[in-house]
Amino acid sequence: MNVTLRCHPLLVDILPRPTLAKLSPPTWIKDMPSEVHSTTLGEPIRTLKHCPPILDAMALGILFPLSTDVHVTDSGFHWDWDPPQTPETLLTRSPLSLHLVEQAQGTPFDTAPRHVIKFNNFWTVELPRDTSMAFFHPINRPELPFQTLSGVVDCDLFSDGYVHFPALWTDHNFRGTLPAGTPIAQGIIINRAPLVITVEEQSPDQIARAADLQKKLGTERGVYRKHFRSKNR
Repeated sequence: MNVTLRCHPLLVDILPRPTLAKLSPPTWIKDMPSEVHSTTLGEPIRTLKHCPPILDAMALGILFPLSTDVHVTDSGFHWDWDPPQTPETLLTRSPLSLHLVEQAQGTPFDTAPRHVIKFNNFWTVELPRDTSMAFFHPINRPELPFQTLSGVVDCDLFSDGYVHFPALWTDHNFRGTLPAGTPIAQGIIINRAPLVITVEEQSPDQIARAADLQKKLGTERGVYRKHFRSKNR
């Protein structure tokens, strides 16, 4: 499936580029061990490095990056970035902005001391017909000092628009720099076909097959990866 990302010609050489999420795993995934010793069981156990569903979720779609270094100090957010002016686009030249506190009134998002910022995005997204893009906080990335709010945009119809990313700033003890390229949102393509749910009881044969699969998952390594995941990759 083809996704086309575009930015202004004057910005193309200075903006970090969105990347496929599967090509940009976090450093902690690369560095974590495959096994650790369990003090509870008294033996080695596998870590989530052996959990394809978690890793596959993190590898879905596209990661959208922070446009420049953002420094967080006691006095607020600061950056030293002077991109070319593009007045014909009506785009801001700021990597982030703030939502007015009243905009979150009556929601869980206005709980002090959190506040809502907005990461500004300088890329348009064009998708195939009848598809949308769901935007999430980078999946399974709680170490980031913010929580991007989720949203869905019909990017096949809104292909000339810029999708920005509201986020809760959650770590008020954070002092330091968010480097350019930090993932600020994860975009996943979804099909707008109607969803139909069917609820049924399991048959005796389905119960037996499920029990057999649970037994294999508990006693054999790599069952899901070898027999299921590999068929769709």
